[in-house]
Amino acid sequence: MRRFFSADSFWNRPIARDPDIEPDSDRMMGLLAGDTSGGFWLNIKRWTIPVYEVGSKTPRRAVSLRFAKDPAAHDCVGHGPGFGDDVPIPDDAKPDPEADAHLAVVDLHSNLAWDMWGAARRPDGEWESGTGMVYAIEGSGVFERDLFPVKDGQSIHHYGPSRASGMPAIAGLIMHHEVAAGRIQHKLAFACKRNAFKKFVYPPACWTDGHLDFGIPEGAVIQLDPELDIDGLGLRPGAWAVARALQDFGAVNVDNGGGNALYGEGLYGHPGKSWDGLLDEADLLSINVRHFRVLRSGCIVRMGDVHIRESGWGRD
Repeated sequence: MRRFFSADSFWNRPIARDPDIEPDSDRMMGLLAGDTSGGFWLNIKRWTIPVYEVGSKTPRRAVSLRFAKDPAAHDCVGHGPGFGDDVPIPDDAKPDPEADAHLAVVDLHSNLAWDMWGAARRPDGEWESGTGMVYAIEGSGVFERDLFPVKDGQSIHHYGPSRASGMPAIAGLIMHHEVAAGRIQHKLAFACKRNAFKKFVYPPACWTDGHLDFGIPEGAVIQLDPELDIDGLGLRPGAWAVARALQDFGAVNVDNGGGNALYGEGLYGHPGKSWDGLLDEADLLSINVRHFRVLRSGCIVRMGDVHIRESGWGRD
């Protein structure tokens, strides 16, 4: 499977040799340092995005809208334009078992990807999801903000995106085949719980569910210090490949999470694949987050979801 999105996509462009750094970078990375035992966890076995490659013979299914049962979600769920009537989903597909229940399918022949949050197979065998988007695999990997008539204070989940930042779920994923090959040539995706309230970077983010004054904007890019000698850290080859991508391409703040974590491909429903011996969830904890820096952001937009902040979660 090739990497997602066009060669000149934001996600696939390496970081310049001497990038501009946010003047507030040390303070922002200090926020993350208070939420970790060192570096980033790797979400490869829990809180992942399972990805299934599909084709013309894959069963096509109508995916119904699933309303959120979590009161904190305020029933802000929905499907995006063109999603839901004709989605190819393999018989053995399984969403991530955690609460977000992400699921993505990609058709390389038709150049389309579908991603979902709150995906579930009903007892009658049919499928439903809380959100849903369909988009071009060879596109930019960035949704146009005009696509979503979201109003300040709402959740963008109501309009289809699976991530509260309004970014494709497959963007920035650490894919199994890339780690096995020892080379990742795109930006990665990370989550943290220190995201800025009503402040995000467009592109690549279209929205935010951040809740912290002076936090890290969703859509911001962080980079592992390119001068850090990762060869001397004793990393296994798979972890070395992830660390090298963090130096060459960086990682994008895509969502709220319970801690600092990078997103990997979930291998549920892929009996022939395993992360065992290739990559472990704790492999990057030895690289302290203070070795990272926040790159200077582009366009800052001051709007976003208020539900998490109003709930009192993480407001400090």
